[in-house]
Amino acid sequence: MQGASEKDLNLWKHRLMHVPEWVWEQTHLETLVLADNGLTEVSERIGRMRALRMLDLGHNALTALPEALGDLDALSDFLYLHDNRLKSLPRSLERMTRLRYLNISENAFESVPECVCGMAGLIELRASDNQLTSLPESVGRLSRLRELHLRNNKLTSLPESTGALRELRQLDLRGNPLRGLPGSLAALPRLEKLDLRWVTTLEDPPWLADLEGRGCMVYR
Repeated sequence: MQGASEKDLNLWKHRLMHVPEWVWEQTHLETLVLADNGLTEVSERIGRMRALRMLDLGHNALTALPEALGDLDALSDFLYLHDNRLKSLPRSLERMTRLRYLNISENAFESVPECVCGMAGLIELRASDNQLTSLPESVGRLSRLRELHLRNNKLTSLPESTGALRELRQLDLRGNPLRGLPGSLAALPRLEKLDLRWVTTLEDPPWLADLEGRGCMVYR
């Protein structure tokens, strides 16, 4: 059952339905893949796996996650939570300040959880195909973020604090009912791609041409 090394365990698509107890005893693991197993819960014992750098819980049926997940302070590479039934995340996840990639797409979030905005090390955030109606102002705290993927939500606007994402390269807003965009986006110094395809409710703001003029690709 082991993966490429003794530090990697890949149980992808094993039809587990629940995680065997012996898995939680593998506290030396750096990579744990539990994707596509019909899981409905994760044990608090996961908090003992303090060496984990990558965790994949995608493609399951999770409605909640344990608070102990926030104890994984070594988690730095990837956290996959996509394609579940999550509406919220434990506040303890804000302790994952070293995490660089988070995928919470294809869930039931109505807003990006505040704990996500505490993940100061995030470089890529994927939150597509949810029910997002707004982003918190605290999203501006993600100062290292390079990619923000928000496709197919219910966003009508973005907070002004989005303009504080000075490292942002890609912003995907496809398929949202946008009615306005903050002018602060025009000042993002590294923005390379702004995707507005399938947005039929937005009049082009006057600064959009300036953004294109300095090399940003705007898709619409």
